[in-house]
Amino acid sequence: VQLVESGGDMVQPGGSLRLSCAASGFTFSGYDMSWVRQAPGKGPEWVSAITAAGDRTFYADSVKGRFTISRDNAKNTLDLQMTSLKPEDTALYYCARDLRGWNRPVLPGGSIPYDPENYDYWGQGTQVTVSA
Repeated sequence: VQLVESGGDMVQPGGSLRLSCAASGFTFSGYDMSWVRQAPGKGPEWVSAITAAGDRTFYADSVKGRFTISRDNAKNTLDLQMTSLKPEDTALYYCARDLRGWNRPVLPGGSIPYDPENYDYWGQGTQVTVSA
């Protein structure tokens, strides 16, 4: 299993970025996927998830309305379109294979707390820095 993120960069507040994750070594279309981020000096934060078929998406409250997760099962890619970026979005962003199961309950609004047991494979991360 290999997950390779790309697209991280330094942008000004209010800017946009599109992150991508190239997956290989497993049947990508059979797995839910998530983006998780870790800011300097902080613990990991779950950002967004998408089901295997791409028919349902979920977002942390902190990014809802600004970020959009998508996937292309024909190309084995996972994307995260980020808009209206804020300095607090500065973090290392990881894509991860998600074993949580999204038929389970979520918090009001569709978010979940970070739980490392939800993920079995991770990429190496791509750095997003939002600064003036």
